[in-house]
Amino acid sequence: MEGAHGMTDIIVSVRDLHLRRGSRPILTGTTLDVRRGEIVALMGASGSGKTTILRAIAGLERFERGSIGVDGVALAGGAPLAGAIRDLRRKVGMVFQFHCLFEHMTALQNVWLAPVHVHRIVQSDAESRALELMRTLGVEHRARALPRELSGGEAQRVAIARALATDPPVLLMDEPTASLDAARRGELVALLRSLVRRDLTLVIATHDEDFAQSAANRVLHVSDGRVL
Repeated sequence: MEGAHGMTDIIVSVRDLHLRRGSRPILTGTTLDVRRGEIVALMGASGSGKTTILRAIAGLERFERGSIGVDGVALAGGAPLAGAIRDLRRKVGMVFQFHCLFEHMTALQNVWLAPVHVHRIVQSDAESRALELMRTLGVEHRARALPRELSGGEAQRVAIARALATDPPVLLMDEPTASLDAARRGELVALLRSLVRRDLTLVIATHDEDFAQSAANRVLHVSDGRVL
């Protein structure tokens, strides 16, 4: 699954990232590049920093030093994130480990919420797009279900649809196989490859070695806040 655009088309660039929580260093000089159309897996033990890397790329964590570039949007260490955050939201979608769907909303409402309230898209248009995404991901029949009524695999597909609802070129996923059995993992690999064929780039944090080897173009190992 070699990226179609070659080495030069870098869509995510992370340079010398340093991030602390209180006095504890979490990232200690993280550097990595992701090419357009790649699936890159970040592997590491719990606490290695791989999820924090994703959260920093998504603009959910401030960092002290270094820089992040995502498809032309730049974040700088020590600078407030507010200025770039709206632009970044159009570039990056994130699927959290526990899906983080809004429990009081249907699956469909979860998917169209951000396009309507953040990007000011007309609700009828956002609903149509949301249904199309859910159809593509095989969960259109669960559109009216509440999150608690979904299986782990269904909830994950709804969460992926929500992350893709604003049509970002980059999708970040944190531990996507955590709630899936072996058969569902195989389905997920096929799904992710189909998304990449539709011109998406994926960065996945995982400790599941079999999944990483079967899904990713490249596996990067994270230890003590650095990519080895």
